[in-house]
Amino acid sequence: MTFLLAAALGLAALLLLGPPQGTSARLRKAVSLPPGQAGGFTGPGGVGGTGRNSRKGRRRQGKAAAAGTSPMTLVVQQLAALLKGGRAPARLWDELWTVYGPAASAAGSAAPGSAGGHLPEGSLNVMLAARAAAARGTPVSAGIRAALPVALPGRGREARIWSELAACFDIAEASGCPLADVLTRFAAQLEVEDDADAARQTALAGPKATVTLLSWLPLIGLGLGAALGVDPLAMLLGTPLGLAALVGGVVLTIAGRLWSARLVAAAAGTGAL
Repeated sequence: MTFLLAAALGLAALLLLGPPQGTSARLRKAVSLPPGQAGGFTGPGGVGGTGRNSRKGRRRQGKAAAAGTSPMTLVVQQLAALLKGGRAPARLWDELWTVYGPAASAAGSAAPGSAGGHLPEGSLNVMLAARAAAARGTPVSAGIRAALPVALPGRGREARIWSELAACFDIAEASGCPLADVLTRFAAQLEVEDDADAARQTALAGPKATVTLLSWLPLIGLGLGAALGVDPLAMLLGTPLGLAALVGGVVLTIAGRLWSARLVAAAAGTGAL
């Protein structure tokens, strides 16, 4: 019994000393960004080019990864940078595909010290549809909208960004406004959203750690009681009042955990339980 209590206390210590869930998720996200994503386009044929500019692009990529910029935000930034760099609209998606396509992702994962990340499969399918539409000479926005229901059937942020990106192409074509300027403003809006999401995750790190601490306090109390020479398990399991207290404590702990998770999810804006 003493061994079980010691093991429970060790597990509680590991959970309390570990990083908050939001921080670990951001770290996993940061190391899964594709090569040449940050700031400007640093892949083959891109704005960043090779040599000195490519090294600068990799440094900017590291800063963007640390800031938690989403891959779709970087895609929009790269589209705007390519247009400002003189790329023809028909060549935009070929340039992006050299960086985000399966061949580029495989090469990035094989390179020493490379992040080796890539866009999610749904976004890759939408990008492939946009590339095919540009190659045929048909509106890219129509190709994106046609691929969205199949590639990204949900209504998540990723699907919304693709839909809004298609709207940017339509607006530029209908109004005559330079597409690079429209995409630059759209990328700035996405950056604001990323910053707000990062601020929410930072603000929620404390409540998440508090929930974890309060969840393990009962086991810590049992361990402290055993360390002081008291036998709390005999009291809990050997008397009717102890059993009632044990059942009530377990029920209230589970209810508090679920309630806290619901509050954190609502504050994070996920709407999940």
